[in-house]
Amino acid sequence: MDTLTAKSEATYAAILEAALDMAATDGIGKLSLGELAKRTGISKSGVFSRVGSLEALQEAVLDEYDRRFGAEIFLPSLQQPRGLPRLTAQVNAWASRVADEGLRNSCLYSAGAFEFDDQQGPLRDRLQQGVMAWRASLRKTILQAMELGQLRPDTDPGQLVYEIYSLVVGLIHDTRFLHDDQTLRRMQRAFSRLISTYKSFNDMA
Repeated sequence: MDTLTAKSEATYAAILEAALDMAATDGIGKLSLGELAKRTGISKSGVFSRVGSLEALQEAVLDEYDRRFGAEIFLPSLQQPRGLPRLTAQVNAWASRVADEGLRNSCLYSAGAFEFDDQQGPLRDRLQQGVMAWRASLRKTILQAMELGQLRPDTDPGQLVYEIYSLVVGLIHDTRFLHDDQTLRRMQRAFSRLISTYKSFNDMA
């Protein structure tokens, strides 16, 4: 890689990092090329030449968020046996991540869902796509647990995904808004209680 290419890639990485921080602080909809230029010390035209447009920047931010989420939450869970152990690993890692009040662990999708719940447009569609992709992944793991006899055959995967999601949204609310340091423990207990109601009798034996 030549020096010019390496410098260009490093500049783009710095822009993307700053944009991720801005999105976590202010919301994905509040991203601004002008403000990003101020924070990075790069001219607005320099920022524009690398990201193309505000819409392209928002897309890149969400893509990078997805990549990091996958690396921290999804990929490590694949080391666990299929089914319930993998689902539990995913939910525990997800919960631990969002319960950390650090800026980098802010959930862009949860914040974006409230920011764009009554709006239409490509950004809302992209946010919804990301949420549905993660829900589909959870549903697939639940189906595996049912096939393995770990969860009752009458389990409604969509209902269980909804209940898990509701626990995590509650966790985000109480952690970040109420600053309750007991929230993660409470959420983990609630998840254990929830799963116990779905476990098959064979798996409980």
